[in-house]
Amino acid sequence: MKRILAILAGLLTLVSVSKADDRPVRFEQLPKAAQKFVKTNFPDNKVIYSVKDDDIVSPEYEVALDNGVKVDFKNDGRLEKIEAPQAGIPEGIIPEQIHKYVTKHYPGSKYLEYEVDKVGYEVKLSNGLELTFSSSFHLLQVDD
Repeated sequence: MKRILAILAGLLTLVSVSKADDRPVRFEQLPKAAQKFVKTNFPDNKVIYSVKDDDIVSPEYEVALDNGVKVDFKNDGRLEKIEAPQAGIPEGIIPEQIHKYVTKHYPGSKYLEYEVDKVGYEVKLSNGLELTFSSSFHLLQVDD
């Protein structure tokens, strides 16, 4: 029992130390590509905060806007993830191939989350579905 408690305490310490790498930064300190993305897609919204996560591999950034949108960027400013549970994600951010598929099969759905990773794309829709697409925009999975 003591061993389990010691392991749990160690894990909690590790998690809290890893979160300590997050530090506030001014919007102007974000990579230029990230600044341009926010200014282009959310010109009427104010930045509530910007955070730099000094990850072991490479830093990442998070920006929160006054409309509830949170955007994560890679070190070079490329979009990694966007969450917009209230406002919905502007359709222009979603790749055209994904948008066409969603419009055809789930008309009227809003995009609540959009994520880009090495193997493809994932979108979460207002109808509760999560769609996963390959990097060549083929539908791989539908989760509800």
